[in-house]
Amino acid sequence: MTDDVAAKRPRLCLSSISAARRQGGGEETEEEEHPQPLLPGLPDHLAQHCLARLPAPLLFSVCRSWRRLLFSPSFPPFFSLFALLSPSDAATGDPVSFHSFDPIAARWAPLPAPPPHLLLLQHPSFIARSLSVQSVAVAGHLVVLAATTHRLVPALPRPLVFHPASRRWRLGPPLHAPRRWCAAGAAGGAVYLVSGVGTHYNADVARSAERWDPAAGAISGWERVATLPDGRFSREAVEAVASRGKLCMVNVRGRAAKQGTVYDIRADRWEEMPPGMLAGWTGPAASAADDDDEGGLIYVVDERSGALKAYDWYADNWTTVAESELLKGAAQMAVGGGRACVVPGDGRAMVVIDVAMAPARIWVVEPPEGKRALAVHVLPRLSSSESS
Repeated sequence: MTDDVAAKRPRLCLSSISAARRQGGGEETEEEEHPQPLLPGLPDHLAQHCLARLPAPLLFSVCRSWRRLLFSPSFPPFFSLFALLSPSDAATGDPVSFHSFDPIAARWAPLPAPPPHLLLLQHPSFIARSLSVQSVAVAGHLVVLAATTHRLVPALPRPLVFHPASRRWRLGPPLHAPRRWCAAGAAGGAVYLVSGVGTHYNADVARSAERWDPAAGAISGWERVATLPDGRFSREAVEAVASRGKLCMVNVRGRAAKQGTVYDIRADRWEEMPPGMLAGWTGPAASAADDDDEGGLIYVVDERSGALKAYDWYADNWTTVAESELLKGAAQMAVGGGRACVVPGDGRAMVVIDVAMAPARIWVVEPPEGKRALAVHVLPRLSSSESS
């Protein structure tokens, strides 16, 4: 699979490139010792403009200097998968680790270690279910927002923020109310946290909502926005999905009876969710929120039928985009780069759907050995001064 060279935004390029890797795996010693110009006869800064129009797999396969350029901070990034993983055997290793899947080199790499944290997935009081770790992708950052400690209190008084271009973690500003079992989302480059439970249930926290712009840094702080009319959205960890200048969310995951609400970002007010949207919200949902300031199409995966559906605001209904047995039992989803990436409940694989193709193409990305996926996000690839 190759990228559309005329595309205005990078696409997530996930496909088998074993042939390209073989072509790029020849003798490179001489080139390493005597770096060659990117394009003979052209200065490298002009050559970069020419090579930026080529598909990323081609750059990876031709020579080491092009491959090095592909991963340099100065070159337009392609999209990669960033995943929260846990050990397949819950008794071994850290409960949560962070990895990136490079779709060009077709391999996983761990992210640098984040600031000290404790994110719990299992607790004796909740034998039948896992505790959630809530994260979002926004404005080129991975932001971890909410989790639980062994004392069943919020684990993150400040969000953990990772920037792929600099390969660095930092702490965001302190939350007004650290929380868990909340709604988390992103829109217009800002992170939103809505409702949830603090150290104990508090009606003010359950009705509260706040946002933060990661690009502004920790100095800007969290800003309170309009409160919810009630505290019904503190029951479960859910996603807040951006579309058409609004944040949409429901209070219960899956196909169970639920309530929905919509936050109008410009008007700073909460509204009733359209009935068709609520009726078809039958599994994890996501949108390509960073495609524009207002957010893109909302997609949902029906966890029972395995149908990926897109929402039509004008008709207030859902249209099936793809359907597969692989999507049954879906637990989490991310959308970006023209792809929907779905994590099944067992986390043993990530299912990728090319939503830009008709019919949609579907394939699987397996997590690193000994790991299972908790959540996946689509972000610009890790930068590196070295080729991979």
